Amino acid sequence: MSKPSDQHLQHGKVVDNPWRRLREFTDARIGLGRAGISLPTSEMLAFQLSHAQARDAVHFPLDVEALCAQLAGLSNLPNDAPLRLHSQAQDRTTYLQRPDLGRLLDDASREQLAALPAASSQSDLAIVIVDGLSSLAVQQNAAAFLAPLLELMQAEAEPWRLAPVTVVEQGRVAVGDGIGELLNARAVLLLIGERPGLSSPDSLGLYLTWNPRPGLNDAARNCISNVRPAGLPYAEAARRVLYLLREARRLNLSGVKLKDRTQDEVIEHSGGKNFLISE
Repeated sequence: MSKPSDQHLQHGKVVDNPWRRLREFTDARIGLGRAGISLPTSEMLAFQLSHAQARDAVHFPLDVEALCAQLAGLSNLPNDAPLRLHSQAQDRTTYLQRPDLGRLLDDASREQLAALPAASSQSDLAIVIVDGLSSLAVQQNAAAFLAPLLELMQAEAEPWRLAPVTVVEQGRVAVGDGIGELLNARAVLLLIGERPGLSSPDSLGLYLTWNPRPGLNDAARNCISNVRPAGLPYAEAARRVLYLLREARRLNLSGVKLKDRTQDEVIEHSGGKNFLISE
């Protein structure tokens, strides 16, 4: 009797992929296997679920009350309750269709900041929390990230004077520039929900801008992305932010001229031989 062909043995079964074991190191869709010439049903359903989660992250509104309650539980923040602000994009549809309006505060928010006593005296840092393209990222990660950062900042020999914390709805990254200027802050640290990916609907982005003012572009900022439990851990993100804050204050700048040297000690920078280059 002849031996059955591989095609016959695999008919109707999911054929495994040897790369599948690498999935324990990444959320990327690799080594999915196949059923005939198609993806396994389980993988197709998982893809559809991830797509739905990404869409929900974009459209689901930020629960500002719950976020403010989380922030109130943090020590080392200014005693005043976080200030609730709004961009010129009055609803989510406008926000998605008009990115320019998400970069600017509405008139009521500008008047609210201009009337603050804190605006008359300079602070070192304004922390701005923005819903961005993923309210889920902000809801789950903003307070959890700020906790280790504030602890590290409190231990600094040279103290950091904090402006009132602000929470912005329907905002984009550049909205922090106007807030920093109105609060008379030397620097702005903006926490924002990043554009969701199919494996990361909850990714928080951090943007540091020195001497914030309207009209700056992204070359004036330093960015740390993918802050979440399955990405960059909170403690590591806090360590990197503090390094950038120190250097920004020392050099009086941020952006492309300010380099993140916190990873200089990793293996690929150790001066050893690159295994990808043959002799």
